[in-house]
Amino acid sequence: MVVCAYPDASQVGVDILRKGGNAVDAAVAVQFALAVTYPQAGNIGGGGFMVYRPAKGEPATLDFREKAPVTASRDMFLDAAGNVVPDMSLETHKASGVPGSVDGMVQAHVRYGKLKWAELVQPAILLARKGFKITARMAADLNSHDSIFRKHNPGKHYLLKETHWKAGDVLVQEDLAKTLEKIRDKGRAGFYDGNVADLITAEMKAGSGLITKEDLKNYHSVWRKPIIGKYKSFKIITMPPPSSGGIALLQLLQSVEKYPIKRWGYNADSTVQLMVEAERRVYADRSKYLGDPDFYKVPVDSLLNPSYISSRMQNFSWDKATPSSSINPGSFAGYESDQTTHFSIVDKEGNAVSVTTTLNGTFGSKIFVQGAGFLLNNEMDDFSAKPGVPNMFGLVGGKANSIQPGKRMLSSMTPTIIERNGRLYMVVGTPGGSTIITSVFQAILNVIEFDQTMQQAVSSKRFHHQWLPDEVDYEAGAFSPEVLELLKVKNYHMVPYGNYGRVDAILITKDGLQGGADPRGDDTAIGW
Repeated sequence: MVVCAYPDASQVGVDILRKGGNAVDAAVAVQFALAVTYPQAGNIGGGGFMVYRPAKGEPATLDFREKAPVTASRDMFLDAAGNVVPDMSLETHKASGVPGSVDGMVQAHVRYGKLKWAELVQPAILLARKGFKITARMAADLNSHDSIFRKHNPGKHYLLKETHWKAGDVLVQEDLAKTLEKIRDKGRAGFYDGNVADLITAEMKAGSGLITKEDLKNYHSVWRKPIIGKYKSFKIITMPPPSSGGIALLQLLQSVEKYPIKRWGYNADSTVQLMVEAERRVYADRSKYLGDPDFYKVPVDSLLNPSYISSRMQNFSWDKATPSSSINPGSFAGYESDQTTHFSIVDKEGNAVSVTTTLNGTFGSKIFVQGAGFLLNNEMDDFSAKPGVPNMFGLVGGKANSIQPGKRMLSSMTPTIIERNGRLYMVVGTPGGSTIITSVFQAILNVIEFDQTMQQAVSSKRFHHQWLPDEVDYEAGAFSPEVLELLKVKNYHMVPYGNYGRVDAILITKDGLQGGADPRGDDTAIGW
């Protein structure tokens, strides 16, 4: 089964599985297909994380997160007075980190792939060259970004049309097809060297960006040791730093583990209060302690210590909300003080892949590489431009996530695989910036505690709290009027919010695979 953000890309993945490819082969093909069919977040100009659980053997995680260019500096987004320059980390060439997606797919294929590399890239080339019919939702996204594309891409014509896009229109991307052909024929060198590298650096020069040929040449994804923990009888396999998601997810699950939330019920007032208070403390810890482990000592063991997690949950009152202003990051003895997309895949052998990949904002920086046909990311915004100043998702940070040359920016991406009694149980993840962690948290609890099917779990209405700002955002219909009033009486600042997250997940049951494709998007589950 393949569950991802766009139906054509899901079909590409299933076709690879039918040809005898494994879950990693399908993941590579889906990644490139999404770069064509879902340019809002699918990419070759961004990065991401992969969690892999083989049917036999040890799980692994691959970090293909973008890196800061070598000429990046701590205060690069500040003006002479030390203030953050609005939008400089979002919609300029300087907003882009060195892309990691192509190298990541190459490394995943080298270690685990079965089919030939060219077979995995070719479907994306065909989609780009022949075109594909866009959905109504895609048409709306393209139309709503028309003016900003024109603003940042004078003389370029990517994703632009003289008339409005409409459902059923065919989107052809010839320059992107040519770039993908170079990747097909030359692998890593087809992107990080030669003509494509020339086009990237020429684009950087034209827009006063920072990425150089040396940055491209020196980029390498990293295999990291997974974060593994327990929730009741379930084994959680998830992503380590520079993702904050894995540690935060385990902290959240273990913070609520001893409470009878199954008895309280889905989105009951006590359930919500407990989850919000856990989120308040976990996001406070995130702001101080999480960053790139190659540059900063992340106290993983301390953050996941059961005694520490238990102590963090002892100072809240059932009678009223804990003000975020009274919550600080925890302390340890001896310690010195997203637009994104996700796909889940399971092959016939039981190998499982969970991948979250991103350009950061929707359509990244909105800037195309002239002649290469793909969008640049704006991942530099995921660094802390200045301690205590929020990024585009309202997240604050400090020294652990400050800008340094060659450093990977902190992420909330939370690709996760769950086992039950030694068997594969669930593959899950989502886009959504800072809401990723809480969306995955809720989807897991919806299945394990509230007996929802996988589709029900990803469709259910969600809520989110992240310490700062001190508010609880919620989707329409998430709470009954009675629950909403009870929470307001306890001084929770409840804020109606549009849809967020697009959880794509697979549940393994005794009767087969259940796909959960989020109805908030064009997400599609296809199995065979």
